[in-house]
Amino acid sequence: MRLSTRIAIVVGAVVPLLVAASGWVLVGLVGRDLLAQADQRLDARARSVATAARGVLLAESRGRPRGEHAHRRKLATAALDIGIRLTGPDGTAKVADGPQPGPAVHLPARAVHPVTVGGHGKTWRALTVAVTTGQPGVHGTLWMFSPEAASQAQIQLVRNRVLTVALLAAPASAATAWLLAAGAARPLRRLQQRTSGLDPRTSSARLEHTPTRITEVDQLAHTLQTLLARYDEQAARTAEALATARSFSAAASHELRTPLMSMQTNLDILDSFQDLDPADRADTVDELRRGHARLLGLLVMLRALAQGDLVEADAFAPVDLADLADAAVSDLRRTRPGAEVTLDSAPGLTVHGWQPGLRSLLDNLLANSLAHGRSADGRAQIAVRLRAAEDDGAPAAVLTVDDQGPGVVPQQREVIFRRFHRRSDSPGSGLGLTLVAQQADLHRAQLRVLDGPGGRGARFEVTFPLARPDGSGAPVPRHRSWLSDTAPQGHELPAARA
Repeated sequence: MRLSTRIAIVVGAVVPLLVAASGWVLVGLVGRDLLAQADQRLDARARSVATAARGVLLAESRGRPRGEHAHRRKLATAALDIGIRLTGPDGTAKVADGPQPGPAVHLPARAVHPVTVGGHGKTWRALTVAVTTGQPGVHGTLWMFSPEAASQAQIQLVRNRVLTVALLAAPASAATAWLLAAGAARPLRRLQQRTSGLDPRTSSARLEHTPTRITEVDQLAHTLQTLLARYDEQAARTAEALATARSFSAAASHELRTPLMSMQTNLDILDSFQDLDPADRADTVDELRRGHARLLGLLVMLRALAQGDLVEADAFAPVDLADLADAAVSDLRRTRPGAEVTLDSAPGLTVHGWQPGLRSLLDNLLANSLAHGRSADGRAQIAVRLRAAEDDGAPAAVLTVDDQGPGVVPQQREVIFRRFHRRSDSPGSGLGLTLVAQQADLHRAQLRVLDGPGGRGARFEVTFPLARPDGSGAPVPRHRSWLSDTAPQGHELPAARA
């Protein structure tokens, strides 16, 4: 059932009820006004008739039939359409004229204010006036009666008209409401027609809405646009996840093939030559261990890259870089007690980031310096510094990791971030610095490779945008597939600057 039809039915049912309720109140008010008018007229007539009633009592007490007759006629003339009844001290009626209740109708002892009396289907408004003459024993009571038939007729007329209006209002209000609702719902129907053909699974067409200045319709259109945008976003993330899974499988199968074949060769040697020289056997076993470690490290790195590709924005939260750097340096000192690692960090530098990814960035920078940044005498000296700065006028945190190794020539300062790029003698997987570049790009940080202090060694510098104290203005995470073959590499990395 259409909305306009529903509104028409509701209005067609409600309006007559409202008219009837208003009519009921109106009938009550009209009845009360008519009763008040009748009471005022009855009271005014009683004051004018009281004089004639006094004359009747005096003429009767003095034995003047002509005077009594004249006063009776005057009393009847003054009453007009009002019923009168004059009773003596003993309660007997001396004068009774005009419409009034019969003797069988019970009357109150006195009615100083108008009251309703009636019987046999008729009602009157009754009022009593005490008639005094100034002579002892000559007094009476004047009853005034006003028929309520005229007032009841008027009230019934109003009641009938209200009922007629209520019956006529039902179809009229329903038709009017239907027309108005149909006009008001026209923008909604147009919106429904535009959205009925949208299928996000088969078409890239999306809802284009022009504001109608109807709040509900504009809000509904905005909600639909938001819903479709979220669908597109989730569909894109799903496609990225599938691409990441395929790339993970392809990269793993490609990179694991060589170490697995080498391990298979060493296992065949151990199996085929049972009397192998102990020194050769020890070298073969050691090579197997190195191959196993490389395989394990490669799988861990690939898993970390996949996690970075699939991390959602709701996983980002405020992260204290000083605490993170202190934890990473402490772990390195504990696992590599021979390395000389210094830390100089400024407190209170908080970024909006993914804590596991930032920790992976620090760990891999330290691991890279430990593996490739040793001095000529083989010592590992690493200096980590965290300081506050400004980047294009915005507050930022600058993380630097310095070593005393041979450094990185300018021609290689972007190439080293490529996937599986490593020296032939490197024990790593070739993914450590790729993870660093991935996390820098994910957090919209600037990554640079420079000469170390004094021109010795290498310096890796990462500039992070800081989060505001109120949590607003946090950078939106940048998603990019670093596992796929189409991922930007080398000079195309926007996060890496030579």
